[in-house]
Amino acid sequence: MIKYLGSKRLLIPQILRIVRGLPEVRTVIDLFSGTSRVGHALKAAGYRVLANDHNKYAETLARCYVEADREDVVEDVRRLVTEFNALPGEPGYVTRTFCEEARFFQPKNGARIDAIRRAIAAKGLAPELEAVLLVALIEAADRVDSTTGVQMAYLKSWAARAHGDLELRVPEVLSRATWGKGQAHGLDAVAAAAVLEADLAYLDPPYNQHSYLGNYHVWETIVRGDAPEAYGIARKRIDCQERRSPFNARTKIRASMEALIDAVRAPLMVVSFSDEGYLSRPELEALLARRGPVRVLSFDYKRYVGAQIGIYSPRGEKVGRVSHLRNTEMIYVVGEGRHAEAIAALPER
Repeated sequence: MIKYLGSKRLLIPQILRIVRGLPEVRTVIDLFSGTSRVGHALKAAGYRVLANDHNKYAETLARCYVEADREDVVEDVRRLVTEFNALPGEPGYVTRTFCEEARFFQPKNGARIDAIRRAIAAKGLAPELEAVLLVALIEAADRVDSTTGVQMAYLKSWAARAHGDLELRVPEVLSRATWGKGQAHGLDAVAAAAVLEADLAYLDPPYNQHSYLGNYHVWETIVRGDAPEAYGIARKRIDCQERRSPFNARTKIRASMEALIDAVRAPLMVVSFSDEGYLSRPELEALLARRGPVRVLSFDYKRYVGAQIGIYSPRGEKVGRVSHLRNTEMIYVVGEGRHAEAIAALPER
């Protein structure tokens, strides 16, 4: 899967342990699905997952890793991956914007991205099959990019991996989960919470100023297949200035979190939140307590890779040091009525 700020890769064993420790859970809503690492792991464990994210690239990742089932798509994906890997490069918007006006990819790979994206569009594929091919494309691009893991900037000198040749691989699409076929949605989180119903809701909201659209605007553009006006050294989509999440605003996050918690249609909630977030632990506990007793489990982790190697300017120049290299990830577990006893019995580790 793609490199991602805030990825829950290291936290997944703990999340699975918690979900397995709660009774009568068969269907899980993932309201901020991101790369779908958590949804993919839950599906692999047999749960039916209803994934949601308002960014198009994240919705597409969920359609690949949560909604699509291997038995339905894998043969077509293998055939098309072979076909697309044989295409010569044909420069277009990606090459011009992200290779010439910026330096996210070498031009040879930008031209391949352009050619393959046009080929996918020309096929008129069914949504799940198209999503799997688009994910294959952005994952291939991720393997030859020249960033520290976010697309706010690119490196001053080419990363070693950027010299490689872009090559599609078949994504790790899973067979249908034991408890049923998953779904992918592209709604605002509060809107999704109001219409999706499950046994448990997993919430991993943005918690500070870092915008996922701004950090992964290249994936948004490739997945959408459009040619938006771009601005700045990073050549961000112009809608990065307009599509702002209230969870990225210190003045709005509390009200947004309160509305979200109230809207959730599930008797159990598991919430991931960092000590780097705009809401303190007491504040978030108080909001969640409206839905029942709250249990908090804490885990110490290294910060994201960009923080480990330094602060960079938009030109990829190292301009400062980070204040700390570790942070505490907290998992809040809350349940109504009969679930309180199971929550209280969850082990710390």
